[in-house]
Amino acid sequence: MKVGRGSRGGGERGGGGVVEEERSGGVEAAPPVKRRRVAVAPSAGAGGSRRVQAEASPLQRLFRACRAVFRGPGTVPAPGEVDLLCSMLDKMKPEDVGLRADQEFFTARDDDEGIPLIKNTTLYECDNFTMIIFFLPRNAIIPLHDHPGMTVFSKLLIGSLHIRSYDWVDPEPALSCSSSSGDQLRLAKRVVNGVFTAPCDTSVLYPTTGGNMHRFRAIAPCAILDILGPPYSTEDGRDCTYYRAIPYSRHSVKNGAADQLTGVDEEGHRLSWLTETIPRMLRMRQIRYGGPPISDDE
Repeated sequence: MKVGRGSRGGGERGGGGVVEEERSGGVEAAPPVKRRRVAVAPSAGAGGSRRVQAEASPLQRLFRACRAVFRGPGTVPAPGEVDLLCSMLDKMKPEDVGLRADQEFFTARDDDEGIPLIKNTTLYECDNFTMIIFFLPRNAIIPLHDHPGMTVFSKLLIGSLHIRSYDWVDPEPALSCSSSSGDQLRLAKRVVNGVFTAPCDTSVLYPTTGGNMHRFRAIAPCAILDILGPPYSTEDGRDCTYYRAIPYSRHSVKNGAADQLTGVDEEGHRLSWLTETIPRMLRMRQIRYGGPPISDDE
């Protein structure tokens, strides 16, 4: 999901909750983050003193790991690096980004157009990766979309979410056809289809076959921490494309392989045809991040 560009690195940002840039918003600010007191201990030298460094916050440690793991466009994190980020994200709590599990993110005014309003806030962004939180009210949907050449980590912090993700059957569009309306269709396999409730394991999308597409639907109000590396960039060919899934049985291909006859591949993944689309029922608003600060001056 592509969002407006947030602030890039440099210094610290934040300080206690998530608030909207507009006064009329429906995001309730979380209570201020308690700062750890820094102790002072005697220095090893004569008559001096030294300041004991405060322990880095979970968010700051996650940022450091992302900075080491994401090395820019054209690179993919190694399996051990993926495991490292997943283990850190699995331990992340709402409080680590200035949220509360019982926090109200939306009001009746947010739904006055009949389409659920999705909000997002950028925690950090640079050329190699971006950290974003999405807030979805109940029944809100982020339509099926891709992440070209990107590795994506999604951590559900609050709520319950249905996730459906796909990957291309073939990295090159060899298995494709046209619908009766002339739309170009491309064959994809469904790799995830289930409901996740916080706290739960981190979901990862890999750029190995060029697809890594997913769709979110909020069963209950949700807060999702997404880390994308590298970020979307139209200039660099990483634009966001939306898709609509069509049952495999509605179309066919010319060869008679068993998976094409049954609509299921040899690994048990259900097949679908995907066609590009423009979402008509999507409302999104960017809000200002006000949680624990991230510093890249280390």
